[in-house]
Amino acid sequence: MSATGPTTYRSLSAKGIRRFDPATALTHMVLIAACLTILLPILWTARTSLANRRIAYDPATLLFTPTLDNYAKIFVEETFLKYFWNSLWIGIVSAAFSLAVGSLAAYSIARFRTGGQPFSLSVLGTQMLPPVALVIPFYLLAQRFGLLDRGWALALVYLSFNLPFVVWILIGFFQGIPRELEEAALVDGSGRLGAFWRIIVPLSLPGMLAAGVFAFVLSWNEFLFALVLTGRNSKTLPVALAGLMSSQGDQIGAICAAAVAMIAPIVALTWVIQRFLVSGLTFGAVK
Repeated sequence: MSATGPTTYRSLSAKGIRRFDPATALTHMVLIAACLTILLPILWTARTSLANRRIAYDPATLLFTPTLDNYAKIFVEETFLKYFWNSLWIGIVSAAFSLAVGSLAAYSIARFRTGGQPFSLSVLGTQMLPPVALVIPFYLLAQRFGLLDRGWALALVYLSFNLPFVVWILIGFFQGIPRELEEAALVDGSGRLGAFWRIIVPLSLPGMLAAGVFAFVLSWNEFLFALVLTGRNSKTLPVALAGLMSSQGDQIGAICAAAVAMIAPIVALTWVIQRFLVSGLTFGAVK
């Protein structure tokens, strides 16, 4: 028996059969519970967006015939497609300018210690004020320069909020890149800006993509300044979604459909960026 026992255990291990581990099972249960806590509200929102008005208010009904009436309401009757486009281009413009300006600022701080340690800390310290304290100043500035109900005003406001975070994130990525790579490019005749574009940007692409997605999500989900600075022409999705809640009752099906419309682009963007992040990290490791 003693001779066959280890052989039997090795044969079971070779076939992929493992012993029951209580610690591993408990870890899996905790992870499953955490995932369900995050996913179930999203799945329930998607379920309600496909339900008619009667079933939307009846959470006990799980099986029903799906309908697209809620999506037709928000995209046809409520012109949510226009608000979707406003949120999209404002978020893209704000994220793009944040990366363009923030990458240069972060590179200067990381390589040349511009302003010293106090300056790098003060960059993030500009965000210590609560956003509500800045609503009136931004409103008065937009009114003075005729930028009320214009998407560009909102993009500039988001740029002022996103830029410090982008700079703070990219400083760490740039500091992790060896200086010898830039020095080799300079010896080969490249300028400082050329070395930054050809060496630093490709190697820090995962960090720049992460910072860009972060800036885009902040702009996409922002509500307070969008509510104050926009109107009928430049209204964004969060403001339009809040408009579905009125004193006559909440249109729960339409609200869930609008919430799904807001979530879907972020999920798709994260999936695409994740692929680029993996390829970027692999490229850097191979090189």
